[in-house]
Amino acid sequence: MAEGSENRVTATPAAQKLLDEIIADHGPVLFHQSGGCCDGSSPMCYPRGDFLIGDRDVLLGTIGDTPFYIGAAQYEVWKHTELTIDAIDGRGGMFSLDNGRERRFLVRSDICAVD
Repeated sequence: MAEGSENRVTATPAAQKLLDEIIADHGPVLFHQSGGCCDGSSPMCYPRGDFLIGDRDVLLGTIGDTPFYIGAAQYEVWKHTELTIDAIDGRGGMFSLDNGRERRFLVRSDICAVD
């Protein structure tokens, strides 16, 4: 996991419910948060075997048994934050498993204490 091996990601009950529905349909999944231009604030949810984790991706934590990775460049910007994954009305990212469910994942962040 990221510096200090602490879990830096949590989920709201709404996000956990949506995640449970997706896992029931697709099996184990993972999240990846990138700094891309299109869905940079939307975590993408993929079947665990369908997304290759890169050497520079950082494991930020887990939601239950679901790992949450973040791209290295995005991690540098957000390394002093704790992320909360929420679910809101709307369509998910084009390749994310929440797409087409009329609910989508959204990242909310809180700044952590900096030593």
